[in-house]
Amino acid sequence: MWIEKETSIAEIKTLLDNGYEVEVDSPDGYVPVNFFINKGMYDEYVLKVDGLEPIKCNADHLFETSVGWMKASHIFNKYKIMHFLTKDGYKLGSVFKTENQIPIVDINVNHSNHRYYTNDVSSHNTGVGKSLFMCHMASSCLLQNKNVLYITMEMAEEKIAERIDANLLNVNIQDIVELPKQTFETKVNNLTQKTQGTLIIKEYPTASAHSGHFKSLLNELALKKSFRPDIIFIDYLNICASSRYRSGSNVNSYTVIKSIAEELRGLACEANVPIVSATQTTRSGYGSSDVELTDTSESFGLPATADLMFALISTEELESLGQILVKQLKNRYNDVNIFKRFVVGIDRSKMRLFDCEQTAQDDLLDSKKEEEYNYEEKPKKSFEGFKF
Repeated sequence: MWIEKETSIAEIKTLLDNGYEVEVDSPDGYVPVNFFINKGMYDEYVLKVDGLEPIKCNADHLFETSVGWMKASHIFNKYKIMHFLTKDGYKLGSVFKTENQIPIVDINVNHSNHRYYTNDVSSHNTGVGKSLFMCHMASSCLLQNKNVLYITMEMAEEKIAERIDANLLNVNIQDIVELPKQTFETKVNNLTQKTQGTLIIKEYPTASAHSGHFKSLLNELALKKSFRPDIIFIDYLNICASSRYRSGSNVNSYTVIKSIAEELRGLACEANVPIVSATQTTRSGYGSSDVELTDTSESFGLPATADLMFALISTEELESLGQILVKQLKNRYNDVNIFKRFVVGIDRSKMRLFDCEQTAQDDLLDSKKEEEYNYEEKPKKSFEGFKF
C-alpha cells in the first residue's frame, strides 16, 4: 500500500530505517530513494522562489536553473537572481547567505537524472563521489604529463573544468570564481611548470552519444589538434547510447548496458588507450557497506565485460571522518584480494582524494600490505596419483 504525503528529508531516514520503500516527486515522476545522508554543519544559504517555501541549504547544493545546474554559492556570488525549475515551470528566485550554520541532510535517488523536488524546486541529489573520483584521477594523470580526454554526459563542460581546476590549483571550488586575477595567474604559472599534459573536455547530451561518436572525436582531435589521449574518462557508462541498439527499441536494460560496455572496451582496444567510466549500484547496494559485483545496477553484463572494477562506498561514519572506502570487485591484472579494501581521504570542497594514515586501514578486515602477501606460503597443488 502506498501513502502520498508531504514530509521533510530528515523524516525520510526514519522511514528507510523502518523498512519502508520511499519515493519522492521529481521532474521525472516519482523516483525511489536509495539512502539518506547526514552531512554535518555548514554555512546556511537560503533560496527564495516566488510563491514557494524557502529552501535552506549549504554552499554546494545544486539547483536546476534556466542555464543548467548551479550551486547555491555560485548563484549567490555571481547572479543573486535567476529562474529556477519548479513544478509549475521556471520561476524567478534569489539566493542569499545568512550568518548561521545549520545541519545539512540530503538523499540519493535512483534515477539517471539524480534530481527531485525540494519545496517544489528541482534539486540535485547527493552523490557518493564517482564524478569527483574521475576528476581527481584526471588531474593526477595531467600531473604525470599525460594527455587526458574527459567526456561528460551528465554535467556541463564548465562544471567539470571547474572541478579539475579546484583540484589542480588547490582552491575551494566555490572560491574559484572570486579568485583574484594575480593569484590565479600565479597558481596557473606554477602549475605549468609541473606538467606538460593536455586536457580536453567534451560534453554530449545524455544518452545521445555512443562509441562511434567517441571514435570520430578521437579522429577529429588527432587530425585538427594533433591530440592523442593517454587515457579517456567517460562520465558515465549507463547514460551513453549503444551503437548496436536504437534508443526506444524493444531491448531490455541488461542487453543495452552490456553492449555499451562491450563497445567501449572494443574502442579502448582499438585506440590502445585505457577507458575509465562509472556506473550505479542497485538500491540494496546503495545502503550496503559491503558492495558486491551482484549489486551492479541494470546489467550484470557490465562487470562481466570490465577488466578492473571497484566500488566507492560512503557511510555516515566515513562521511564524518572525511573518508571514502574503496573495495576491489574484479581485477584481471592482479589478485583481487591484495588491498581488497582500503580507505582514502576525500576533500569535496577541492574535489580531491588523499592518502590516509595507516591507522585508518587497521580496522578493515581484508586490508593487507602487498609486501606481506607471500605467494610462497600458498599451498602447492599436487598431481600425485593422477595418471596421464
